[in-house]
Amino acid sequence: MNENLLNEIEREFKELRVLDEEGNVVNEVNFPKLSNKELIELMKRMVYAWALDKQSILLNRQGRLGFYAPIYGQEASMLGSQFALEKDDWILPGYRDIPQLLFHGVPLQNLFLWSRGHFKAGQFPEGVNALLPQIIIGAQIIQTAGIALGLKKKRQKAVAVGYTGDGGTSQGDFYEGMNFAGAFNTPAIFFVQNNQFAISTPFSKQTAAKTIAQKSVAAGIKGIRVDGMDVLTVYKATKDARNQAINNGGPTLIEALTYRYGPHSTSGDNPDLYRDSDEVEKTKSKDPLKRFRKFLNKKGLWSEKLEETIISNAKEDIKNAIKEIDKLPPQTIEDLQRHMYEKPINL
Repeated sequence: MNENLLNEIEREFKELRVLDEEGNVVNEVNFPKLSNKELIELMKRMVYAWALDKQSILLNRQGRLGFYAPIYGQEASMLGSQFALEKDDWILPGYRDIPQLLFHGVPLQNLFLWSRGHFKAGQFPEGVNALLPQIIIGAQIIQTAGIALGLKKKRQKAVAVGYTGDGGTSQGDFYEGMNFAGAFNTPAIFFVQNNQFAISTPFSKQTAAKTIAQKSVAAGIKGIRVDGMDVLTVYKATKDARNQAINNGGPTLIEALTYRYGPHSTSGDNPDLYRDSDEVEKTKSKDPLKRFRKFLNKKGLWSEKLEETIISNAKEDIKNAIKEIDKLPPQTIEDLQRHMYEKPINL
């Protein structure tokens, strides 16, 4: 192995950031062009997602939701990237990527129905360009490459964004999807939320590479590594990748460094068994909401009262959504057959 070449490549993928932990701007060049109204809207969405996360965990414990993957710590990577997209863009999510779908136009009821495994979950309103959250690890990367090729062939000024975690990059689909997108120069964005753990496997044990972003080199596409807990950096990186893609500049791999504070999912995972509590506390200074809140407070754009109102509104929306889906009849075996097979089978 040519270690000098490897080291040279790794040095090209330094972590980019706009805000430090105290909410100070440390990179004016990369500060995105956002109005005060848009900055406030970004924070509103992150607070809403935070509240949705808390309530979803409670609903799961009550037996009113099925599978759920907590998002605490990843609000900036999720909402910063989605905020940079347009209505015509496609989102191909993993199972944790509920907030992006919500703010891209998927009703809350559908997202709760997906957690319950109900077939009506996938009946999106007309014009909402997204697929249901993918349970198979990394499969959405292949789908992203395919939809992006379709957008190119139709000459649409839109992109396909595939979300996955660091664990998804260990799948063959990750390499196949990037290679395909690079070979056909499609408008694709591969967005990896590196939250440091694929369930209990730490990032250091998944790959000998120092970064995920450098894997873009082999596919011949652009790669970038950003502070995924800094919403402004995430937004800027995604916006730039989108502009590049719709102008025939090809795909981008974005590695957003973030941290999963909670368990991998509510299905029995205990993070205390595989990570140190001191490590978790050290990352709390980078908490996306605390960090952006400090920035907005310094500009006089945020208040505790506004935050409380958003949380209250989120709780009310959630209560109404659950009330509505509770009115639906439960999914039956016959429903499953009708939607899976052309002809009924005897079970």
